[in-house]
Amino acid sequence: MKSAAPLMLLALLPLGALAAPPQAEIERPAAAAQATGVVHTVRQIPEACTRIEGRFTGTAAQPYDMQLVRTSPQCQPRAVFLDASKVNPSEAAGWKLNEVVRIPSASCSGVQAVVQVWRKPAGQHVALDGQGQNRVYLEDAKAQAAAGRLAALQAYSTLVEIRGNPCS
Repeated sequence: MKSAAPLMLLALLPLGALAAPPQAEIERPAAAAQATGVVHTVRQIPEACTRIEGRFTGTAAQPYDMQLVRTSPQCQPRAVFLDASKVNPSEAAGWKLNEVVRIPSASCSGVQAVVQVWRKPAGQHVALDGQGQNRVYLEDAKAQAAAGRLAALQAYSTLVEIRGNPCS
């Protein structure tokens, strides 16, 4: 008869300990190392008309600073960007881990900023054209708006974490 000890150990583990971390939709290698004080692009999200910019600050209180920049005044967003502290993005809340961007520090090896980009689908199926693109035609959009059938927008949010030991 086999021992029941392994089964008992599994029963004692919290459910979260068995769950694997979410798999990102986009996989890329770590970005190039960035110098302290130099602003760099972390990621562009064209559907939200947003570019995420970051920089290592060199301060212990806030070692990495990130801001959202509108890409163009003429850009019409098809997605919104939401504050992570208000929406708490997670798979349990219907969000998908879109990408994990790792940005090493050039001045402090072993330290990196890890930016998680989360995406919350709008909930409707998006029809793609023959080129695999989601096209929005002005007359169709006007007709939908007049009929009160505007589609919900997908949302994006980011979480930032510093990993590694800070340099002195």
